[in-house]
Amino acid sequence: MRVDVLSREYPPEVYGGAGVHVEYLARELRRLADVRVRCFGAPRPQEDVASYRVPGGLETANAALQVLGVDLEMAADCRGADLVHSHTWYANFAGHVAKMLYGVPHVVTTHSLEPLRPWKAEQLGGGYALSSWAEHGALASADAIIAVSEGMRRDVLAAYPGIPAERVSVIHNGIDTGEYAPDPGTAFLTGHGIDPGRPYVVFVGRVTRQKGLVHLLHAARHLSPEAQLVLCAGAPDTPEIAAEVAGLVRGLDRDGVVWISEMLPRREVIQILTHATVFVCPSVYEPMGIVNLEAMACETAVVATATGGIPEVVTDGVTGLLVPVEQPAADGTPGDPRRFAADLAERVNLLLADPALAASMGVAGRARAVEHFSWPRIAGRTMDLYRSIARP
Repeated sequence: MRVDVLSREYPPEVYGGAGVHVEYLARELRRLADVRVRCFGAPRPQEDVASYRVPGGLETANAALQVLGVDLEMAADCRGADLVHSHTWYANFAGHVAKMLYGVPHVVTTHSLEPLRPWKAEQLGGGYALSSWAEHGALASADAIIAVSEGMRRDVLAAYPGIPAERVSVIHNGIDTGEYAPDPGTAFLTGHGIDPGRPYVVFVGRVTRQKGLVHLLHAARHLSPEAQLVLCAGAPDTPEIAAEVAGLVRGLDRDGVVWISEMLPRREVIQILTHATVFVCPSVYEPMGIVNLEAMACETAVVATATGGIPEVVTDGVTGLLVPVEQPAADGTPGDPRRFAADLAERVNLLLADPALAASMGVAGRARAVEHFSWPRIAGRTMDLYRSIARP
């Protein structure tokens, strides 16, 4: 079976969890099928990976329109595939067009949903209507939809009530626990100005409303002063949120704040995760949150928002602590931001004050990652799904 995997991100151009997912899923699927990856960006050296740049004439167009232009070129090259599998709205339109053009099944993995990310209008302007249209059309006609968590499945069915429930399956994200494993070294820490002899709290993620960094920075005012705060936070969605975050960091009346704004190589992130006392995921929208798995695999305790698919990954009181939040608004904004920040700080401080408890949660987290979230298992379930909808 030839499977064309369609994605905006693929190494080395990976900036989010969806890109990590595609990288490892494609690697494992190659053991089971003829897999061709089609992605955005600069040429890749692999023979089975094709990359696409914004077509000529669209260089100055709205960003969403540029995406659809790339998707059309992607779809044209799917001739000969037995099945296409798209990831995120950036590639959904390509899969939708390929399905219509060549009569092949289309599988969509939902890593997020446009109706639940209204802040994207801040980034895309009128392009948000285009991204929403592309996602809606692809999901409505897809032969199968993979949700990365039970929470994501509920969101799909609520956002798109016309989709039959039996068409949506749950296959969780995974983690390579051979690569993501505790690293005893400290050279990368000192190289970035982190004191290995002092406890620290770490955040890893993009500067976007979704990841809740603003709420963490409000909580930081109440964190134990003995702890460092390490922010591996880059790729801002807009100049406005970049400026807001920078202002909040400047306004922190504490020492030991380390902000690393560039996207770090994976081995450096692994070392930084390993030595943290606590990893914090303050997301207001997270279908699963693969970064929580990465921290757990590095034996680090997690404090995370009890939203989306996160409770399916982080076991409260065992591998970390969950922070409850009421989210009455469609964009996931906490109904009481001050209470959310205070609760976040309270749980982080609890683990900072009890490093033995944090360490035991880290050990339990790695055990859970190894047992339940292996990529070979996930690839096998994905292939079973492919076979169930393959054309005779």
